[in-house]
Amino acid sequence: MPQPRILVVDDEERIRRLVKMYLERSGFEVTEAEDGKEAVEIALAEPFSLIVLDLMLPGLDGRDVCSQIRQQSDVPIVMLTASGDEMNRIHGFELGADDYVVKPFSPRELIMRIKALLKRTGETEYARTDLQQTLNFPGLMIQIDARRVEVSSREISLTPKEFDLLVYMAQRPDKVFSREELLRDVWNYQFYGDQRTVDTHIKRLREKLGQASDLVSQYIVTVWGVGYKFEVVQ
Repeated sequence: MPQPRILVVDDEERIRRLVKMYLERSGFEVTEAEDGKEAVEIALAEPFSLIVLDLMLPGLDGRDVCSQIRQQSDVPIVMLTASGDEMNRIHGFELGADDYVVKPFSPRELIMRIKALLKRTGETEYARTDLQQTLNFPGLMIQIDARRVEVSSREISLTPKEFDLLVYMAQRPDKVFSREELLRDVWNYQFYGDQRTVDTHIKRLREKLGQASDLVSQYIVTVWGVGYKFEVVQ
């Protein structure tokens, strides 16, 4: 079985080497890029299982890189951000990043996040085999094994985390989930994590569903003071 390929983008050689060392020890094949322009060129020219992307890059920064990649690819993206970069981090999620790790970070934590994300996206040895069903609702079809979503017979493109979030709630209609539950079960954050991450992904998910059907976008319901639920609107 081929090794998952990871693109590591950071302008600091020390960080690239550190991340590469830990990734290769964990069985990944690693390609490096030191600036945003190079990252976009490589990411769109070669297939990758996941991209580790620094937010603060010279010239074309991580947000621009993420935006350009998302125009052509749904490859999972883990963003590296400074601890005080909350607004930039939220903006990164709005542009399509799937997860983030705050600098200075533990390489072991980064590897854990990468493996968890690849497992959820069905990548190679980390693939999930327990979900093979199709979920059907009025105007909405979710093929879990194919990671495919159709709204009003029109396929829509979701990032890995947007898809995971939709599936997680749609498998349990009418159940109210707190932000803490969603962070724990969808993002695998147990004792840490920014709850605005959930809000940002819910917003993007509604927008994408709404581009095909206003009715289906209303299936994602906000329960004020608690969290969110999936509820089929009649």
